[in-house]
Amino acid sequence: MACGCSSTAMAEKISWNCAVFVALMLVLSSCESNTSDFTTQMMFHESVSNSNNKACDEIYVVREGETLQTISEKCGDPYIVEENPHIHDPDDVFPGLVIKINPFTNRA
Repeated sequence: MACGCSSTAMAEKISWNCAVFVALMLVLSSCESNTSDFTTQMMFHESVSNSNNKACDEIYVVREGETLQTISEKCGDPYIVEENPHIHDPDDVFPGLVIKINPFTNRA
């Protein structure tokens, strides 16, 4: 060969460059999804904080990302589990679950 390079050395350089390119693409895609997740979370928390002043309907449908704690704070009902006997595990709350809400009004 006129260039003094073996085909093996050239193949190694190409492989190395491809590996660096793939690693860079993985890092960039990871950063993009984290930014997207962060933006989604911020929008969710903003909507929850803006809706804290609104009264909840008596029948409430759980939305994505909500927990009984966040619903309780949002709706002013600290007794959600006691009022909803169909909730056997407070940690097993999922979007679409229908629950009864009774806002706290000086219960004795």
